[in-house]
Amino acid sequence: MNELLPQLIQQLFNGLSLGAIYALIAIGYTMVYGIIGMINFAHGEIYMIGAYVGLVTLAAIGTQTGLPVAAVMGLMLLSAVLVTAVYGYVVEQVAYKPVRQSPRLVALISAIGMSIFLQNWVALGQGARDMAVPSLLPGALRFGEEGAFEIFVPYTRLLIIVVTVVLMVALTLYIRHSRMGRAQRACAQDMHMASLLGIDTNRVISFTFILGAVLAAVGGVLIALTVGKLNPYIGFLAGIKAFTAAVLGGIGSIPGAMLGGVLLGVVETFAAAYISSEYKDIVAFGLLVLILLVRPTGLLGKPEVEKV
Repeated sequence: MNELLPQLIQQLFNGLSLGAIYALIAIGYTMVYGIIGMINFAHGEIYMIGAYVGLVTLAAIGTQTGLPVAAVMGLMLLSAVLVTAVYGYVVEQVAYKPVRQSPRLVALISAIGMSIFLQNWVALGQGARDMAVPSLLPGALRFGEEGAFEIFVPYTRLLIIVVTVVLMVALTLYIRHSRMGRAQRACAQDMHMASLLGIDTNRVISFTFILGAVLAAVGGVLIALTVGKLNPYIGFLAGIKAFTAAVLGGIGSIPGAMLGGVLLGVVETFAAAYISSEYKDIVAFGLLVLILLVRPTGLLGKPEVEKV
């Protein structure tokens, strides 16, 4: 019994850090869906590209330059954010803008095609093999008695949680108080009416894709530093998990995406620890099915009301 509680705390912390990454990616899905009612299935690849840009930046700077670790990581995040912002804009312009008025199946196929294109684009440029990412923050905080069960809090996972919380607070304030945030809320409520009131809806949609790409890029860099390796295909599974988190929390709801990401990460981690790592995906997606059977709109989602 004395060892059970530390084990639970350890797994809870691991689940929170994983869920934070899912939440960062899920917000991009839910914002795009909330405004244009479409799913950006190329979003996972933006996350992957952000991780690669961070690695390329780290390779260009080098690990023996004498720069502080915070400065190196700041440059990695900045370069990833700038590059993926461009990718987010291009994805919207190429894969979504031309088919906005088409049936949703057309947009879905377009997004899947863009996802496959980006996977192979990176694989051709960087190679399809796993690439190692040097650890910039080795070590961990330790809690507990030496010789007994200890709780390890790796600095990289702690950084994930701290950065995610800061970004979530900043995003909430931005959506509530900024001019563009109010425009996004207006477009989510009624795109046609927002256009009649003078809001540049095309600009709002493009900026939404860019904002989602920026958040995904941050998650990509942080998880690459934590796991220590990446390949061109990490975005597919992460994207599916983040989409699951968005649906679980209530697609179209930003707080729902946050909640869904954290819940999915915790459930998946506990399943891997106490059942089997081979069953973690089964448990995670089984939870989604269960929630949707009980509450089809997700935990914080609201039923769609047809506007007449």
